[in-house]
Amino acid sequence: MSIARWPPARRAFFATPGGDELQERPTMRENDASYPSLKDRAVFVTGGGSGIGESIVEHFCAQGSRVAFVDIAIEPSRALVERIAARGHARPLFVPCDLCDIEALRAAIARVGRELGPVRALVNNAGNDDRHRVEDVTPAYWDERIATNLRHQFFAAQAVIPQMKVAGGGSIVNFGSISWMNAEGGYPAYTASKAAVHGLTRGLARDFGLHNIRVNTVVPGWIMTERQVTLWLDETGERQIRENQCLKRKLYPPDIARMVLFLAADDSENCTAQNFVVDGGWT
Repeated sequence: MSIARWPPARRAFFATPGGDELQERPTMRENDASYPSLKDRAVFVTGGGSGIGESIVEHFCAQGSRVAFVDIAIEPSRALVERIAARGHARPLFVPCDLCDIEALRAAIARVGRELGPVRALVNNAGNDDRHRVEDVTPAYWDERIATNLRHQFFAAQAVIPQMKVAGGGSIVNFGSISWMNAEGGYPAYTASKAAVHGLTRGLARDFGLHNIRVNTVVPGWIMTERQVTLWLDETGERQIRENQCLKRKLYPPDIARMVLFLAADDSENCTAQNFVVDGGWT
């Protein structure tokens, strides 16, 4: 077994496509920034059970936030709750939810408001970048892709706005993608959805700035989640990273989580209607 080494971090591992190698996945580092304004702040994360969302949940819990997250993956989400509790942090509240079911999403946000207090930070992380050919897309598949990658971001924001008004303000962090910026092909419903997120962010920022509610977009590059490594990281992918990124290294979920923490904290109180690209200099 070989292990790829990364900067000092608490260790977690995942299998590479061959199945006989483990790579170390950076999680949280001892010298990461601490944001006092996030302590006890109610945070709601979509798609928090794995990948980037898992890291976001871990990082907010380490800040002392009151964290809730939704996901359709039951067992990984429950395992995440136990891992966080084992580290000595408060257990996040996991609410099973299919984000294509808007009424279930609204109910989850209402429950979090009752149990954890008004949501002050919403992280619209959930999405899915399955590939598809133009010739194969049906109206039903198109609608499902929009529901998976765009629609829930608007309705989650709509649902938390009253809570944020009561709390005196808040931060909404939507998730975009560099894919459409780089004119990537192979998944047009996904790139269309992610391009639309940028317009959604700017419109909501204008509508809700009067209430001290900030709205920004985090734009990840190619982030090495277990899914990405398993499905797409091969020799061609390694070469693309070397050729396209200014920084010649892989990016991991904590790289995104740290940007999300900053945008949720009071340290970014004058940042709104903006795109924050974290891609190692690819775009």
